[in-house]
Amino acid sequence: MKKTPSQPHYFIPQPLDNKRLAHLCGPLDENLRQISLALDVTIFRRGEKFIVSGSNAERATGILEHFYERADKAVSVEDIQLALVEQRATSAAADGITPAAAAEVEIESPVLKTRKHDLRGRTPHQSQYLHAILEHDITFGVGPAGTGKTYLAVACAVDALERDAVQKIVLTRPAVEAGERLGFLPGDLAQKVDPYLRPLYDALYDLLGFDRTQKLFEKQAIEIAPLAYMRGRTLNHAFIILDEAQNTTPEQMKMFLTRIGFGSKAVVTGDVTQIDLHHGQKSGLIDALNVLHDVRGIAFSRFTSSDVVRHPMVARIVDAYEAASGATTAHITSGQAVSRLTQAAKPRHAKK
Repeated sequence: MKKTPSQPHYFIPQPLDNKRLAHLCGPLDENLRQISLALDVTIFRRGEKFIVSGSNAERATGILEHFYERADKAVSVEDIQLALVEQRATSAAADGITPAAAAEVEIESPVLKTRKHDLRGRTPHQSQYLHAILEHDITFGVGPAGTGKTYLAVACAVDALERDAVQKIVLTRPAVEAGERLGFLPGDLAQKVDPYLRPLYDALYDLLGFDRTQKLFEKQAIEIAPLAYMRGRTLNHAFIILDEAQNTTPEQMKMFLTRIGFGSKAVVTGDVTQIDLHHGQKSGLIDALNVLHDVRGIAFSRFTSSDVVRHPMVARIVDAYEAASGATTAHITSGQAVSRLTQAAKPRHAKK
């Protein structure tokens, strides 16, 4: 049966304001291109009239209306992309028919005390993640790149430090290269580990500012603790973040989790699809998810491509790799089945 094309949607700004119109479209209509790319729609503009066609035309029209109302100042590409992320995540949750799926949409993000006053969970899963960190002593954040696992964990750590809920922030991650061997690195211990902790530094600079971050490092209120050197320590009244946890071994993960002392919180983040351990080594993150799933007091937050808060293409890339991985697994499984059937069909020769 031939599918009928969806009817185009029209948007005519009211009241007409050329300055708002320019802010909405962006330089050289860049904002319109971002909406078209993310929602797979076509947007034509003839003067003040917008004609939107495609399966997601209604959603695109809603975004145009939303930003026109707020276009008294320039609308950046980042604003558009964040709105697209929120709209995509909310729509995905709302499509569910279970009460749990419907409840996800209504979760309010907690307000954190950082330099960024508009910091909040952009998707239902991000809001759940923030609540989990605030309400539990140990939280696991697992999901693909760009879902805010590390950034939101650092934001919660900064919030706890600013409210004097903890005395220090401890940042750690395994020193494992992403498929490369960099060899000897010059400098002292901090300088050797710095390249691996750059995402955490970037988040701190964004949330606290460069000068304040440097002062906290000097006061040792923020500490870089290489995972390999944490054995034997007890971390009291600290907010501890283990980043890239998929590259830990089970022994390292157990050692890290048993470092937590009184008045401390720990957040473990990682992406189980990007493991850089040697072939045959078991990931400590995967092992911990299996071992600790029934332990009370530990929260597990799982993210999907709908939670990616980066360029809209990142979510599509994640989906494409997941689809390819699923197809490869199905192909291997079917190949193994054919091989077993072939072996079973071979005639058995009688022993002489």
